[in-house]
Amino acid sequence: MNELPLADRTLSEVGELLRRREVSSRDLVEACLVRIRRDGERLNTFLALGEDRALAAADDADRALAAGDGDGRPLLGIPYVLKDVFVTRGLDDAGLPDGGLPSTAGSRILEGYLSPYASDAEARLTAAGAVLLGKTNCDEFAMGSSNENSAYGPVRNPWDETMVPGGSSGGSAAAVAGGQAFFGTGTDTGGSIRQPASLSGIVGMKPTYGRISRYGMIAFASSLDQCGPLGRSVRDVALVLRALAGHDPRDSTSVDEPVPDYAAALSGEVRGMRLGVPREYFVAGMEPGVETAVRAAIGILEGLGAEIVEVSLPSTDAGLATYYIIAPAEASANLARYDGVKYGYSAGEDDLLENYLRTRGAGFGPEVKRRIMLGTYALSAGYYDAYYVKAQQVRTLIKAEFDRVLADVDALLAPTSPSVAFKIGAKTEDPMLMYLNDACTLPVNIAGLPGISVPCGLSEGLPVGLQVIGRAFDEATILRVADAYERVAGLSDLRPPTAHD
Repeated sequence: MNELPLADRTLSEVGELLRRREVSSRDLVEACLVRIRRDGERLNTFLALGEDRALAAADDADRALAAGDGDGRPLLGIPYVLKDVFVTRGLDDAGLPDGGLPSTAGSRILEGYLSPYASDAEARLTAAGAVLLGKTNCDEFAMGSSNENSAYGPVRNPWDETMVPGGSSGGSAAAVAGGQAFFGTGTDTGGSIRQPASLSGIVGMKPTYGRISRYGMIAFASSLDQCGPLGRSVRDVALVLRALAGHDPRDSTSVDEPVPDYAAALSGEVRGMRLGVPREYFVAGMEPGVETAVRAAIGILEGLGAEIVEVSLPSTDAGLATYYIIAPAEASANLARYDGVKYGYSAGEDDLLENYLRTRGAGFGPEVKRRIMLGTYALSAGYYDAYYVKAQQVRTLIKAEFDRVLADVDALLAPTSPSVAFKIGAKTEDPMLMYLNDACTLPVNIAGLPGISVPCGLSEGLPVGLQVIGRAFDEATILRVADAYERVAGLSDLRPPTAHD
């Protein structure tokens, strides 16, 4: 690990270097900026970059470290990126621009929008001393599995620039994988943290629904959306999760549960644990190289002393249809607020209805329009009971199946994605083919459970992810399993060829 360039090391390693005063926070920011200047435009990772603010924040962190304030603050001075669905304060108390970063959700309808407040995620990371570099590209309103739906162009995978990085948190995943930041935030509505983590060769975690506040997170599907961290190691993700987690009275879905020391749970020990392997998750059409890598990873955990048992989640096949009724329905309601009147882009028509129609017609991209129409149809009179109510009933069934299986095992093991990264443009003409990429991840969102993706090898030179799924609010157990695998898998130095200086 010590042979890796500074920008490619883990958060945990550079944090230790900071505390020993062997590097400075400014050194870390400048190392990331070198990568961003070299690769950022080509990979299209950023929608907004705040170099001057980041350097100033790094200098503040260095002063705090010099004063001995680093103890118990593992994120102090660490540069990170924020997916551009988290609002960052861009206006002062008088409502005037103060040089802050815009918040666009990857959409033209919010182009240049400056928020009067900060998201809870940004506020907590700022309080932890982390240094924000900028806002990363993402699928528009987080709707996508490839990061090709951004109004500002697709993100490219640092492993192979002709490939997608996964989505919708592809900008954060590509930035972390490519050495442009030491960690990032993403959002996961149906797999949008875990799937890009898998395709980009990093670690990504979706916590239990309600574990992290959604305050200031631009909504896609409110009962499914969840903030989570992306990093280069399981320990990195554990450290960031602890900083992000906690009750927030401003978010009615935020749960008041104790936040454990997740890093302390990383014992490297899984002996005696029962780990289930759902047979339905090895779906038809899964790439052989993906299945081989995942089954080899399961074998490693068995070799470490875990008991591997086959389990069944028979409603898994219904998950895709259930998700693509509930999520568009909630998106239809959430995106009604973008009307060209209150904020964001306006077509400027004198007639109110005409302005409303032209604003939304020009401001939203094709995938967002597709989902709004699907959702509006599912919620319309005559179809609500047949589609939306039925989907919610199946959702209850899926959750009950997870609860039943997880009562008998400590965690579940599965592929994160049925494929490795695919060519940009390969699936854009077939929405159903694109939607199938989330078949292994979206049931976890439907049930509100935590899941993590950890690299488990390469197939045809591209990363494969192992997914670990756990009980509600038991993130510590899945982190422990993922960390135990990571320690012995020999993949700790796994970095894309384009990352190295």
